[in-house]
Amino acid sequence: MKNIRLFCKQRPTVDREVVKELIQWLRGKDCNLYIDQDTAKLVGEAATCSNEKIPTPSDLIIVLGGDGTLLNVARIAHPYNIPILGVNLGTLGFLTETTLQDLYPTLHSTLNGEYEVEHRMLLNASLWRDGTKMHDYNVLNDIVINQGALAQIVDLTVQVNNQPMTSYRADGLIMATPTGSTAYSLSAGGPIIHPSMEALVLSPICPFALTNRPIVIPDTSKIKVQLTKRDGDEDVRITLDGKVGCIMKSGDILAAEKAGVSIKLVQVPGKNYYQTLRKKLHWGSTAENKI
Repeated sequence: MKNIRLFCKQRPTVDREVVKELIQWLRGKDCNLYIDQDTAKLVGEAATCSNEKIPTPSDLIIVLGGDGTLLNVARIAHPYNIPILGVNLGTLGFLTETTLQDLYPTLHSTLNGEYEVEHRMLLNASLWRDGTKMHDYNVLNDIVINQGALAQIVDLTVQVNNQPMTSYRADGLIMATPTGSTAYSLSAGGPIIHPSMEALVLSPICPFALTNRPIVIPDTSKIKVQLTKRDGDEDVRITLDGKVGCIMKSGDILAAEKAGVSIKLVQVPGKNYYQTLRKKLHWGSTAENKI
């Protein structure tokens, strides 16, 4: 791997010396670096590509930041099928695979081809209004439908594979991939799904009826959610991976299904998903001592 696209979280808390050291280390390995305007400004260099661009010769994408930064990069990078290595500069970090302490051993192995790639599914979301497609996105974590700032009740009807499933009267609805099952869906009472599972989860947000519970369905399912009614005058909002959003009006249909592309995440040797859960969710490790 010689051609590397570098992304960096754009926050004042990022240590510019850490980024400068990484750039120097990579150049010492004869790597060609592509740095956007924001990252270049942080380290006092000239940019070699735009913020939203992935140069086609790229062999690897390195993301310095937290899960939010990686989600932003995934939105840009998914059409290019390039492996992404996430370096956790945040706090939680379910997606960012390595830490600053392990960065250089991990990079050394990765550049030598000693790594594995995990394919994470994407969920395609399209908004339809009067038979016309208004928006189309691919998301790595989740699609959220809710009322917005006032958090009023919305009425949604859900079909799966053109068959009626249920109606929700709730603060909203989350449709999550296995990757996104540890994000907002988990806070709404949804299950944790191993990222290798071929499944999706629908989690209502504060449902009016206690019988409306999260449900796990096959990732081959084609989901249609129609907004049938809303309380108040505000339009309902669709949020995708916590960032990009659009307005949903009464009668609109949100169609969701597994996307035709995926995200490739570099896996650190010796690290596994259960280790991540134990660390990030503070699960006890007594089981390790008994087996």
